[in-house]
Amino acid sequence: MTVDTPRLPSGEPVRRPTAFRYWETRDTPKYQRAERIVKALTGTALFPTDEQARALSEDLFAGDPVAERFVAEVVHGEIGPQRSRAMLDKALRSGIDSVPMAPEAMRALFDEFETVPDWVQPELLEQGAAIWRRWGTMLFSFAGAETLEMYTESAVAMPLSLAGGYAGDSALRRYLETCRFWIDVSQPGALLTPGSDGRATALKVRIMHVSVRAKVAAHPEWELSRWGLPISQTYQMLTLLGGSVTPGLGLWVLGYQTTASEIRALLHFQRYLGYLLGVRPSWYPETVADSLRVLAMTLASRSHDAGTHGAELIESYPAAFAARPGQRGLTRLRAHYNFRINSVYAAVYMAPGTRRKYRMPAAFPWILLPILRFPAIAVMEVARRCCPPFARRHEKIMMRHRENWYRAQMQGREAQFDADGALRR
Repeated sequence: MTVDTPRLPSGEPVRRPTAFRYWETRDTPKYQRAERIVKALTGTALFPTDEQARALSEDLFAGDPVAERFVAEVVHGEIGPQRSRAMLDKALRSGIDSVPMAPEAMRALFDEFETVPDWVQPELLEQGAAIWRRWGTMLFSFAGAETLEMYTESAVAMPLSLAGGYAGDSALRRYLETCRFWIDVSQPGALLTPGSDGRATALKVRIMHVSVRAKVAAHPEWELSRWGLPISQTYQMLTLLGGSVTPGLGLWVLGYQTTASEIRALLHFQRYLGYLLGVRPSWYPETVADSLRVLAMTLASRSHDAGTHGAELIESYPAAFAARPGQRGLTRLRAHYNFRINSVYAAVYMAPGTRRKYRMPAAFPWILLPILRFPAIAVMEVARRCCPPFARRHEKIMMRHRENWYRAQMQGREAQFDADGALRR
């Protein structure tokens, strides 16, 4: 089948993967009608400008050249994964100069990683991190549930399916590693403190992404022209919006009251976190309105082509929390609760039409739990705003709770962020 190349009004062509269907669907009657309604109600556009949309489309082929060079020359080169991991740990603790024999590719990576961009505002970083801390484990549940909607896309689902971490029996372990990442990067001052766990975790996740990208891109099942580059700049940037604008707005339905100024702080926090992760999109939305336009563009671009790979990821998520053989007493009761409550959040944050296509646990009667909790959370949010001592105490409780929850789930294991694992097929 021949697919026309989209062109801007100037006649310039737009490079995009064929499964990214924004340029075909934005001019359909459905989306033209939605654009007119949004314009009439808000006075603004539903979608980004053509130039912004072009940047997002073309960044689906963009990766992370600096970290890719490090992985290719060092991790997968003569030094190898074990020695490079030890060198990386030492450099993260004590600086790159503590590794006198560091290869040039490693020095280039740390030169970039340790350079703080001029646009960074430390007070906004800390404000954004503090919002994550006060959300506690609710951030984990929301992020897990909202991601399910995009597992319908092969560009998202295929790398995860090939790597295997978020599918089947390993889904909970990989999800908990992601929770460890969220905890580490949102500790007070973590992102700007040399040697912090947050910075170390961010760089390890960056290297893991690069390693997985290279393996998936070389796999015979991956089609570059159809999906772009695995774990591309655009999809990584969408993940940053998934930690800022979408929870900031989406958690209102559960009683959490995040203001527009707080969401802007989250966007700034996520932008710098993305910088540490190697996310350098050609255009990054810095306002709530622009972020919503990007999300509208993403919805319009979907092709729902993930098939069985997406189904496995979606159905594995709530099942990962179910009680496991050998669990007894309080441990089993906790697992049962986590299974039921995360099934509820999946029901709340997945589109009903999407959810009906998969075998998902029933939400009723457990959906009554967040409904009954809504007034208490709303009152707590008001008290937090009106009483700074209460806000500080609340944040400490949420930090302790999320750490205890994580430790209980991990049962003595530690997150690995393994960049050297083989694909499962």
